[in-house]
Amino acid sequence: MSSNMHEHIRNNPKFAELIAKRKAFAYTLSAIMLVIYFGFILTIAYAPKELGQPLFEGGVTTVGFPIGVFVILSAIGLTGLYVRRANGEFDELNRQILEEAK
Repeated sequence: MSSNMHEHIRNNPKFAELIAKRKAFAYTLSAIMLVIYFGFILTIAYAPKELGQPLFEGGVTTVGFPIGVFVILSAIGLTGLYVRRANGEFDELNRQILEEAK
């Protein structure tokens, strides 16, 4: 790409919109994941007995196991959410920006 095309893209209001939306969405998802993860870690640090309780009387699976699985699945889910939006809304904005730059 030529520097003229770079300038055209950088000055496009849709480019600024894309950057702002993508940044806000990424920060939001990151904050959600950090709250989930550090909430789990802080629970381990300050209330380990609660996580060590069996799920049901006489069982060997503790409360901490499904919570740990939730932490992992939430990371996968949030990644999927980002990919879905990136492949939809963000890619469409990218396409429009490139079309206008030609």
